[in-house]
Amino acid sequence: MNMNHPYDDFPHLLFSNNTATATSTSSCVEQHDGISLDMDWDWDCDFHDLIESMMNDKGTTTESPPLLPCYHGQEESLHPRAGESKGLRLVHLLVAAADASTGADKTRELTRVLLAKLKDMTSPNDRTNMERLAAHFTNGLSKLHREANVQRQCGPHQHPDVYDQVDVMLAFQMLQNMSPYINFGYLTATQAILEAVKHERRIHIVDNDIKDGVQWPSLMQALVSGNTGLSAQHLRITALSRATNGKKSVAAVQEAGRRLTAFAESIGQPFSYHHCRMDSDTFNPSSLKLVRGEAVVINCMLHLPRLSHQPPNSIISFLSEAKTLNPKLVTLVHDEVGLFSAIFDSLEANPARGFVERVIFGPWVSGWLTRIAVTADDAEVDSVASWPMWLATNGFKPVEISFANRFGQNGLVLGWKSRRLVSASFWASCESSE
Repeated sequence: MNMNHPYDDFPHLLFSNNTATATSTSSCVEQHDGISLDMDWDWDCDFHDLIESMMNDKGTTTESPPLLPCYHGQEESLHPRAGESKGLRLVHLLVAAADASTGADKTRELTRVLLAKLKDMTSPNDRTNMERLAAHFTNGLSKLHREANVQRQCGPHQHPDVYDQVDVMLAFQMLQNMSPYINFGYLTATQAILEAVKHERRIHIVDNDIKDGVQWPSLMQALVSGNTGLSAQHLRITALSRATNGKKSVAAVQEAGRRLTAFAESIGQPFSYHHCRMDSDTFNPSSLKLVRGEAVVINCMLHLPRLSHQPPNSIISFLSEAKTLNPKLVTLVHDEVGLFSAIFDSLEANPARGFVERVIFGPWVSGWLTRIAVTADDAEVDSVASWPMWLATNGFKPVEISFANRFGQNGLVLGWKSRRLVSASFWASCESSE
């Protein structure tokens, strides 16, 4: 996909109106510690957005913060705080390392030197959001650099990070208690589903990424409480798993099914659970077990910290083929660009923050960098934020929801200190009946 971006202005996008003020409007091609800021940024704009999110350490005070027209490396033009000086150095080094490792002129030795410098300057235990984020980005870039070296020597081979499933589940539970970020998507989708299927006797949810299944108990409880004495609505969930995500992903999907089945039985909710294993990232609707008369709901949660990499083309395949099922509803929850620092800020005061960042957000940052590196040349979707536009132009129509919102008639947005964190929107196939 051919994209034009204002790369000449990229250094100015690294600062929010909370950390700097505009001082000049002249052109900017400067040096910082011997590293040129006049770089080739045609590899992907997503990394720019991620770095920008890191610099918005305190959250913004307006919806569209003013951008600096230029930065000349003069620290006196910023608020004179020592942390910001280090922050600027980290950003310049991260930008240079990303360009050296993934830009048009890849330089392995320069990448190695820059990453070594960054490792010396950062730690996941640092005091500020900026420094901790920089540490996670450094680790992610280092992983990409190592994998590139292995591929040159031994051919393509993935080295996924391995985390104890008990720690992962505990970290997710802590994150749910520390921030509404995850539960917002779950509860908003649940409400939209209830509205869409209130007159249906059989409901079939196809879940693109069920994780631990924690999204669905609240829906079951709502279905049971809404039973008016007639035959209860039957709920069926089909959970997808991909061979590319490994055996642990399959085991997690199966365990989620056992827990959901036990919960449904305990509250008297008619329920069945199916596990659909996909051999690749291409979704084939014929692999699903369909029952005549059931209302199909497609559930696509893209906003959670993902423990495995799912390329955009895999999601496109899922949504494109799911359209042939004529779904009653498609739930889409996705990140807003630049959410990293806002989420880190919301976790700042919690003593469990370090554990959650290590187990959840570290791999999440690494996954974002992997996605950018893998899909920079041929991704059909520029960024996560463009998923609603993709649906609107590929045979889906908005489905209105009844609760109040700021996003439009078919969605909601959750923010933190005036910054957009995560959006939920709801759709149906254009061929589906009202």
